[in-house]
Amino acid sequence: MTRYTISLTLVLTVIWLLLSGMWTHPVILPLGVVSVALTVWLTFRLDMLDREGDPLHLVLPSIRYWPWLLGQIVRANLQVAGRILGRRSGLNPCLATVRSSQKSDLGRAIFANSITLTPGTVTIRVRDGEILYYALTEDVVKDLDEGEMDRRVTRLEEQL
Repeated sequence: MTRYTISLTLVLTVIWLLLSGMWTHPVILPLGVVSVALTVWLTFRLDMLDREGDPLHLVLPSIRYWPWLLGQIVRANLQVAGRILGRRSGLNPCLATVRSSQKSDLGRAIFANSITLTPGTVTIRVRDGEILYYALTEDVVKDLDEGEMDRRVTRLEEQL
């Protein structure tokens, strides 16, 4: 439990310092310390400090997944922008479902969030191994039906 507490504290502190940019401010810095301490304490009180909640165990396996996901985000951005700015609209909004082969809640959450991060899609519901999502184009539905994202998230989940 101590290892997870230290890990969470370090990661939250680094993220807070990088995002705030307030390294020496006499008021903001103590507030950052209080916010990190409060977050760690609440996580402890909610009994969420365990291996799954440890942010460090996600770093190494994610190194291969994040670049691929970023590529998908850029590709989807270009497709959506092209459809919106193009002369003929290829937008065909629809609701669709995709099977999720992940076994853990963390794996399903990563898959659902990866869908939502991709422009033109929003995850609506995750239930019983299926994810219901909104898609702006039918190309997105075809891409998700091919299962590449599902396979990559499952491979990531196995390494966690």
